Amino acid sequence: MRASVPPIETTGLTVAYGPNPAVEDVTWTAAPGLTAIVGPNGAGKSTLLRAILGLIPVRGGSVRILGEAPAAMRGRVGWLPQRAAVDWDFPASALDVVAMAGTRRARWFGPLPRAEREAARAALAEVGMADYADRQIGRLSGGQQQRVFLARALAQDAQLVLMDEPFAAVDAATESAIVAILRRLGAEGRSVVAVHHDLATVRDYFDQVLLLNRRVVAAGPMDTAFTAETVAAAYGGKLLRFGAGETAVLAEAG
Repeated sequence: MRASVPPIETTGLTVAYGPNPAVEDVTWTAAPGLTAIVGPNGAGKSTLLRAILGLIPVRGGSVRILGEAPAAMRGRVGWLPQRAAVDWDFPASALDVVAMAGTRRARWFGPLPRAEREAARAALAEVGMADYADRQIGRLSGGQQQRVFLARALAQDAQLVLMDEPFAAVDAATESAIVAILRRLGAEGRSVVAVHHDLATVRDYFDQVLLLNRRVVAAGPMDTAFTAETVAAAYGGKLLRFGAGETAVLAEAG
């Protein structure tokens, strides 16, 4: 990815369900590297990701991905949706899910081409899931399912990976493994944008942050955008404390 081309640019982006905006006038330029989207429940974080991908209609504004329209970039963008958005009963193995990254059309049935099968197995091995290649996706644990979808992004060789709550319902070992892979992607010059809910680990896992509460509250590097004042503003001033030092420790008032 050329350093001069931002992974994501939104200008005046507005999405509404009925008369009420879910995100409103979001103008934001994502920086290369690892970015967390943070905000309270109902802030529009998932809606923003889906709008960026072109999965839902927008009421106004525009999106550019790597300098291009979203429709032109789908093959270069990895997508890890929330687990609740996936049909885990679908008769597909972990290998099938990952191999889909290498083809433009569904090949759920019938043999996979050898090159796609080998690339999928290599990606599963990278995330520690080689032994589960033939297991139906619904029979995997939550953490294993997340690793499979991350392997799909690796097999796709995505320049940008969008993730919606990648650490939800995963164990500590899986969380650590995902973080290590994300850091490797960043070191390779790729970008990751993830909805993240654990305020205590934002600084540890990410380089940049977008604080969102329907509108942009703050965006940029941690030192300037992720402060006690900006976080309190995003959460409506309901935070009890913001820890000193390199790690933020926050709690919402009950």
